[in-house]
Parts: sequence; C-alpha cells; structure tokens
Amino acid sequence: MTKSELTDLIKQEALNIGFTKVGVTTAEPFNEDADRFSAWVAGGAHGMMKWLERDHDKRRDVKNILPEAKSILSLALNYYHPGADGDVCPTAVGDDRSTRLSIGNNAIFPRGADVSSAVGQPSPAVQQTKAVRAGKISRYAWGTDYHEIIPTMLRKLLAKIKELVPEAEGRYYSDTGPLLEKAIAERAGIGWRGKHTNLITREMGSWVFLSEIILNIELEPDAPAEDMCGTCTRCIEACPTDALTPYELDSRKCISYLTIELKPQNEIPAELAAKMSGWIYGCDICQDVCPWNRFAEPTAISEFAPREDILALTQDSIERMDPEEFSNIFRKSPIKRTKLAGLKRNVRALKP
Repeated sequence: MTKSELTDLIKQEALNIGFTKVGVTTAEPFNEDADRFSAWVAGGAHGMMKWLERDHDKRRDVKNILPEAKSILSLALNYYHPGADGDVCPTAVGDDRSTRLSIGNNAIFPRGADVSSAVGQPSPAVQQTKAVRAGKISRYAWGTDYHEIIPTMLRKLLAKIKELVPEAEGRYYSDTGPLLEKAIAERAGIGWRGKHTNLITREMGSWVFLSEIILNIELEPDAPAEDMCGTCTRCIEACPTDALTPYELDSRKCISYLTIELKPQNEIPAELAAKMSGWIYGCDICQDVCPWNRFAEPTAISEFAPREDILALTQDSIERMDPEEFSNIFRKSPIKRTKLAGLKRNVRALKP
C-alpha cells in the first residue's frame, strides 16, 4: 500500500467514525507559531490560565510528546446547532436568513478581498444589549461536553489505524494536552485562524471542535490552508469589550474568559461586566457576525443538541440553584467547568 493510499484510507475511516473533516501535516516543529504563543503568554494576555505557561517545548515540537512522531492527524467535528427558533444566529437580533449561503459553497475570498460586501449586512450582534435574554449561553455548551464524545471517537480511529498498520503508535488529544491545535489544523489544511483567533473552515465556518492524533507513521501531508478573511473586520468591530485585535485575543477582556476561566472567587471587573451583553457562559458574538458562518449546517452529533433544561435557565433560577441541582442539570455539560459559584457570579455581573 502506498503512502497516499494509506492516507486516504485513514481519512475515510475518520469520516466513517463521524469526524467532519480530516487533514494531515508532518511532525516538523511549529517554531513560528510557538514563538508567537510564547510572546502572547509572556505579555500576560492569557490571564489566570496558568497551565498555558507550561510545556512550551511540547507545543513547539510534538516529538517531545512522541519521539518517533512523523505525522499529525488534525480532525474537525461540527457542533453547530440552530436555536430552538431555527434562526441561523439565534443570539443575534434581526438576522436576515435570506443572505445565508447567498454566495455559494465554492466562494473564495483571497487575502485582501472585501468579504463583508459579499454576503449582505452582518447580524448586528453588537446591538445585543438592546435585547438581552435571561442569560445567554455559548452554542458549544448547549448540549453534552465534547470531552465526553471526542476521545471515544479518537480511540476508535487509532484502533482502526493500528489494524491497517500494526506497528502504528499514537497519542491523541482533544483540547487536553499542550498542543498548538489551531496551528496544526491550519498546516493540515483544515482551515485558517480568523481575525477572531478561532479556526475557520470553508465548508462549515468556525463552529468546529478540534482534535489530533500524533502518529509514528509517515502519511501524505495536505497543503496548508489559506487565510480567507480578506479585509473583513466584523468580529473585531462587534466585540463589546474590545478584546480583539487582528489575529490576537486579550483573554483578560474576553467575555468567554471572564465567564468560564476567571476563578469563581474573582468578581468580573465592573467596566467589563457592563458590556457582557447578557452572556452568562461563554460568548458567540465574534462567530455570529463572521460571514463564513453563513455556511453552517446542523451537526450530525445528536448529543450536541440543545438541552431544554439548560436553555430554559433564567437569572432567578440560577440564583436559587443549590449544588445538587447544579450537578443534576449540568451533568456531562461543559458548564460544570465554571462551578456553581462562578455561574452565580456571572449572573450577578449582569445586574445594574
């Protein structure tokens, strides 16, 4: 079997298991990306996420994880699910569905192109303060935690690879190890890092979870993805806390960081709390306004569907919630990460 044939077989196995997109890159170091990441951490933009200060050698070179590494599989899993009302961007006010897919699946936006003029007017998520619901939750947390789903898929795929190549060895990760996931995905052709720093795919926008398998076998690498953000700056303009500059995020200002990663004992600064636009867990504003997310299609993973008990939460119900109720409602939910004290803190921050 040729290297190309083996690569094609492995990619097909990944798709059969349920991954949405798969790409391959070499195990060569990620020197430029590692330098940029290290500078970002040194500048303090990672906030209180102290684990990002460790294992820089592994992020730079996956051979510090698996010395025999030759290839890296990058895998994307679509998690997009429309809201209960079927809107494309249910957290945005007045979104016009008629513009969805208006430029076709083969649209190409090369660097320098004016993307914003190609898809009509943006969803005015920046105006969400005028229509705050009783606690908005990021789309990725509407259903089951992806850490409950993706590792099982990765184990199945690695087992299939070992059936094809008995001497194959691998290490897999799903946001659980010291890898530059977006740099890997970009080099493997999955997509490009947008100006909001999320990975964007041409096929389904940025509503994807990333995971990786480092392998000791040589596979055919894919061409790196091209940056197709063009001149568009919608994500930067829409961020209510000014957390974004092109291709860089200051976590300390990011609503997702403030509502998830900031320790529960730390109150959200008043000047940022006033700009949270009703979010109590995460934030989707920069993704909701991205033109590429017009291509989003519902996920095939039923576990990512919205849970009614989560979508039905109100600020009052959270304030009354006790630890047992919190554990029951958020069983296998990403929201358990913020803990009950953190969730109540987030609700307090929304009050004038």
